[in-house]
Amino acid sequence: MSYLYETHLHTCESSACAVSHGREYIKPYIDLGYTGVIITDHFFRGNSRIDRSLPWRRWVEQFCRGYEETREEGERRGLDVFFGWEETYDGDDYLIYGLDKNWLLEHPEAASWTRREQFAAVHRGGGCVVQAHPFRQHYYISKIVLSTGCVDAVEAANAGNEDQSYDALAMRYAEKLSLPVSAGSDIHRASDVTPDTTFGVYLEKKLSSITDYVRAIREGAINKLKTSPGRCDNTFGLNVRLPVEIRDSDDRRVRQSLKDLLDL
Repeated sequence: MSYLYETHLHTCESSACAVSHGREYIKPYIDLGYTGVIITDHFFRGNSRIDRSLPWRRWVEQFCRGYEETREEGERRGLDVFFGWEETYDGDDYLIYGLDKNWLLEHPEAASWTRREQFAAVHRGGGCVVQAHPFRQHYYISKIVLSTGCVDAVEAANAGNEDQSYDALAMRYAEKLSLPVSAGSDIHRASDVTPDTTFGVYLEKKLSSITDYVRAIREGAINKLKTSPGRCDNTFGLNVRLPVEIRDSDDRRVRQSLKDLLDL
């Protein structure tokens, strides 16, 4: 038996770009056979709905509302709900798993971390960092930033990507770096929770906490990805229109072309 989890979900309580309240997602995901979902609302430098002028404690309290209200409804209806977030830098986004509200309250410096500082601090706290949709090319993104040394895994399949070649490139990228892969829907609206528009990961063991998901990523224990057919096939060319910036474990830009990195 395997268990299906959504790993990338936004609520309108905390993400400015989301349409649906967290509680609205519960029934659709149950109907599709999901065991649980991970709430990953946009964090401080991303498209957050929370007023950044608030004192840190109040900001965190409001930021966590999306997760907390979703969890309450999940407990009532029988869907497991876990906490994470999505942070943004220069158009590049990172999913953070394994930490909690109390940890955030104790780390106001999280609002200004570099990629390297984020990676180190999240690891110290027992969490992990996954680069979300690394090859997405959209109007609000000016360049592709590949953080080769400050991530634990790559989101190789993202249902929010308009061009599936972005996912194929992400899969090839993860393979070249020997990094684990995940899949998520990047969902912003409950009405979009349909069999063809939701992605996720299958695990052989049911999660009892978000720490179990961190362990699954680090140990390569994700059984398989839920995606659309052929989504991550490495048969696409180098469909990249934006400048590409490759960064190392010190978060420094390196002189390497994408073609060389991916052997294309």
